[in-house]
Amino acid sequence: MKLQVQKLYTDFLIIGGGTAGCWAALAFSENSNKKILIVEKANIKRSGCLAAGVNALNAYIAPGKKPQDYVDYARADAAEIVRGDLLLTMAQGLNRAVNGLEKAGLTILKDEHGGYAMRGERNVKINGENIKPILARKISSNPQISVLNRVNAFEYIVSGNRICGVYAIGIDSPVLYVIYARAVLCSTGGACGLYKPNNPGFSRHKMWYPPFNTGAGYAMGILAGAEMTTLEMRFVALRCKDTIAPTGTLAQGVGAKQINSCGEVYENKYGISTSQRIYGTVVENLKGRGPCFLKTSGISKQQEFDLYKAYLNMAPLQTLKWVESGEGPSMKNVEIEGTEPYIVGGHTASGYWVSTERETTIRGLFAAGDVAGGCPQKYVSGALAEGEIAAKSALKYMDESFFEIDGKEISKRKQWLESFLNRLDSEFSTDELEGEMQAAMDKYAGGISSNYSFSEKSLGIADEKIFEIERKSENLAALDMMSLVYILELKERLTLCRSVIAHLAARKETRWHIFAENSDYPECSEKWKLYVNSKMENGKLNIILRPLVKEGEFYEH
Repeated sequence: MKLQVQKLYTDFLIIGGGTAGCWAALAFSENSNKKILIVEKANIKRSGCLAAGVNALNAYIAPGKKPQDYVDYARADAAEIVRGDLLLTMAQGLNRAVNGLEKAGLTILKDEHGGYAMRGERNVKINGENIKPILARKISSNPQISVLNRVNAFEYIVSGNRICGVYAIGIDSPVLYVIYARAVLCSTGGACGLYKPNNPGFSRHKMWYPPFNTGAGYAMGILAGAEMTTLEMRFVALRCKDTIAPTGTLAQGVGAKQINSCGEVYENKYGISTSQRIYGTVVENLKGRGPCFLKTSGISKQQEFDLYKAYLNMAPLQTLKWVESGEGPSMKNVEIEGTEPYIVGGHTASGYWVSTERETTIRGLFAAGDVAGGCPQKYVSGALAEGEIAAKSALKYMDESFFEIDGKEISKRKQWLESFLNRLDSEFSTDELEGEMQAAMDKYAGGISSNYSFSEKSLGIADEKIFEIERKSENLAALDMMSLVYILELKERLTLCRSVIAHLAARKETRWHIFAENSDYPECSEKWKLYVNSKMENGKLNIILRPLVKEGEFYEH
């Protein structure tokens, strides 16, 4: 098979048509008449973390609160390893983003006074099963915005630390796209599938985070020499057992407490930050007081009915499980468990090291949403706010020139891709190597089977195994373009695995239980109140320790 080379040119290139990417495109078009191109691996109608919908917007500044209150909440939850400047600029745009979504057609529930119906202190209730189609309609009706659906970006084009564009391949046709742009936004989302998931075999993709989020944006940035931050702050979600459905609707919607098998409320014993809720559940199980539950038995039939509807909006499998068993949450408590670790900058602080304008350390390359670091607790509205910030910053940065690379470089990429397509057979399959990777990360880099704990020695073993799998991956064979995409996704995950391992080894403390449970350094240390960053130079990943950006300060590159 031979790949056809197709060159494209645009002013503003957006890689990833999820929440942040779509909103960035709309924000850019409102402030400029320049051309915008979105490159999306799936189809923007149902892509990204909102593909199946969501029943609440979890980041909103409620009446009587101010943006700084949100900063303080997120800083406390992350044990201070955040960028306050990023959190503040994001928080200042939260309500504008929510109002914009409502104007676009999203149904936001109202209280008896006509205000937004709140769920907890920072959450707004919505009917969000069609939130992504709403955004897609806005995109498709805008003549400035073009969309390449089912096109997979896999490598940045960089010259002299300036972004020039991206290489991508068609999923349905044998095309190598060389896309040039004056500014680029990465909004590809976070990463799952690095670790062995809760459910094996055919059900392995029954997980909390979208299985198609492979860490592509992280991997492209790492290999291009962008500085990354806080990848060691993994995210482990507390979820309903088997279905891996979110638990916040139960905890906040009906006030369900975490209890052990003895019926004891244990959540306050360990703390109620995001990581502490998981930690308490793991410890209770280890001490023989599991399984653990969210106490829902005894809630009213109306509350139960509301839960059925809420989960149909975002995790229908949970509602189906209740209905099929004949035991709804009013009759039986909901068993809970932790997921495998994810790398996701919308919940924790993992991702690109960016300025307040969301520019990465590569000139002209911006990041927003789950792929941007330093700013946890973004959720949907925070991703929208960051997309807007990045779009306006890209417009200010943009100059009038394109930089085109040498044709020999394009030929190298073409030949490399064709080597997979034209290899008749391989000793290993992509699935087999993915399984090896997940098993190695699970056992040696703090996965479910090791109760999320790791040591310096085990991380060393993990790195050796991932390096060997990387070597094997160069000899894989692709039957068609889709299987070539699977090879590229595996390689993205492997690149990210090695960076995550390096970050976990570098932070010699346990600041966040479960997220980074270091058995060699089980305590939190004041010495490590700093950012662990990394940058690849000449093929070697170097760790960079940076002091915290202090309260009231704003960091720029």
